[in-house]
Amino acid sequence: MTDEPRAWRVVLETIERDLLEGRLRPGDRLPGERALSADLGVGRSSVREALRVLEVLGLIRTATGSGPNSGAIIIALPGGGMSALMRLQVAATGFAGSDIVATRLVLETAVAADLADADPRPSLEASVALLDVMESLTLTDAEFLALDAQFHLSLAEASGNQVIAATMAGLRSSIESYVRAGAATLPSWTATAERLRAEHRDILAAIETGDAASARSTVHAHITNYYAETDLPPHRAVDGPEMAPDAAPRGT
Repeated sequence: MTDEPRAWRVVLETIERDLLEGRLRPGDRLPGERALSADLGVGRSSVREALRVLEVLGLIRTATGSGPNSGAIIIALPGGGMSALMRLQVAATGFAGSDIVATRLVLETAVAADLADADPRPSLEASVALLDVMESLTLTDAEFLALDAQFHLSLAEASGNQVIAATMAGLRSSIESYVRAGAATLPSWTATAERLRAEHRDILAAIETGDAASARSTVHAHITNYYAETDLPPHRAVDGPEMAPDAAPRGT
């Protein structure tokens, strides 16, 4: 009698352990199904099941096709129960895009200002590493936006406030969803991506120089300007990232 129905847990636990112990981090790509199947001694169906679970949890984003941009990319690290419960709420009913933006403005401007004021200042190594990954021109639009959402979460995590970090982690998929939904209205993904990279660096620079007022205002402008330039209806409910059509996304 085979234990194959439970073999997906081997894959899941291996990937989660690698994430928690730092062998995998946001921006890394997982080996393909065939390689994971051979390395872990499980069937490819078990690998696919584990990857589906990891995607529902918001830890990876998968892409179909072949070539260097196919497969699964790590977009987040494992979070706690509060984040999981919020993701379930989002998946069940969704939140209005305007409510998500308003919540982000409250949380993220405060986080940026607090980080700038902190003495000693918390390490922003994870945030810097994400921005370095986002400089790659080989990322698909969806991958860029997933890492964008993770960058904002990394600042919340750097603050050390576990409630804010858990709330942001729970909202991450909704943030990514409205960003992708609005991206279809943008005239140029290349121009938008270039602007977003610069704004992200400006946010970090304000924090690292201890300019709390600039950190707060830069984050506020970064969030509101993008939302204003898209045509997403303010009360449209958004849920997980699968809501936005895979063929459509083009901006943050």
